Amino acid sequence: MQKNLVALAVVLALGAGVTAAWMAGAQTAAPAPLAVVQEVGVATMEGMPPVADRTNLYREVGAGNFSPAVAQALERVYVPNRSDNTVSVIDPVTLKVVSTFKVGVHPQHVVPSWDLKTLWVANNAEGRTDGSLTPIDPKTARPGKSIAVDDPYNMYWSPDGRYAIVVAEAYKRLDFRDVVTMELKFSIPTPRCAGINHADFSIDGKFALFTCEFNGSVTKIDLVNRQVIGNIALSQYFDRPDALALIAKPGKKPAKMPDPGQPGNEICTTPGMPQDVRVSPDGKTFFIADMMADGVHVVDGESFKQIGFIATGVGAHGLYPSRDGKGLYVANRGGNKIRGSRLGKGSVSVIDFATRSVTGTWPIPGGGSPDMGNVSADGKYLWLSGRYDHVVYRIDTSSGAVDQVKVGREPHGLTVWPQPGRYSLGHTGNLR
Repeated sequence: MQKNLVALAVVLALGAGVTAAWMAGAQTAAPAPLAVVQEVGVATMEGMPPVADRTNLYREVGAGNFSPAVAQALERVYVPNRSDNTVSVIDPVTLKVVSTFKVGVHPQHVVPSWDLKTLWVANNAEGRTDGSLTPIDPKTARPGKSIAVDDPYNMYWSPDGRYAIVVAEAYKRLDFRDVVTMELKFSIPTPRCAGINHADFSIDGKFALFTCEFNGSVTKIDLVNRQVIGNIALSQYFDRPDALALIAKPGKKPAKMPDPGQPGNEICTTPGMPQDVRVSPDGKTFFIADMMADGVHVVDGESFKQIGFIATGVGAHGLYPSRDGKGLYVANRGGNKIRGSRLGKGSVSVIDFATRSVTGTWPIPGGGSPDMGNVSADGKYLWLSGRYDHVVYRIDTSSGAVDQVKVGREPHGLTVWPQPGRYSLGHTGNLR
């Protein structure tokens, strides 16, 4: 804790220079008066880097704010092709695939390590028992030897950098592993979270919300005491008791029914399927994409209650903050089925964090299936995999114009590298 308090004093003194100061070991500087730290600081998980700006936790991932740890990384886009068991490597300048290499079975996401020095390919071998993690050296863009790991559908990192958090979706658990050897240290069972999947972390690093894809809910994990706090169901009708009661009635129901509370409208009775999660800049609320509800749920982190829903587009799936921390890009995959089809009603919506409203929507010309990805280091482009169209989309964040690059079959959780930020919390580049 003392280390965190001292580091926060450096943040107050240096402002925007916190990244270089932290990486250079500035936490050893003389401590600021305790009263000052208590007034403006965030009491974080022990060992976690300090919060540089409690009003904008995305400040340190602003355009060009690179850590020295990525100084020699090649500028590349890494695309896991689930059905080909390969990774395509794209040069973002030429928009050409410059190499393709084999990895494990069913690569799902490319995950930057907490220290930003390694990229890990999560090969979950869906329906099999030979899951693995493949390391990539970002200085050479070449893979290393894979490590056998149970069902690594996705992967995150504890905010203090001590553990890799492997999301073992098929086993309904979170496996905490050594960050280098991937040796299992302990697990947190999540029996009520069917299809545990994507996550984001509180501003202080003390808890995380993980989505439960197959039962329409989200679970809250206490990372300090290593236990599940609880689960809540998500619904676009969260504030409509009449609609919720209609959906809850026993018996077979059509996918859509007349809405008794809003004549002329319909109620969707299909259970939700929550996907990606992102926290608001002030760390108070969590935005959760839902590919069945065609929009984004809003959940208060502390009270753990749903407080909003924002309609976006068909198959809301991936969520990516803009580099200035003001907007949230929503990848609408264009369909409501787990296994989608080509040339769907794919689009990208832009949500304003402050107003929680959609400020624009960019359709994929001719249709498509935008899924997972991230924002370029300068914030000018949003890179997304075209999951069922076997391409990657590069979307201009000022105009919505789309370029496409052909890759392997069923591209999924691509990452853009390098990215700005001090450390990674996982997924395709959830940096802070």
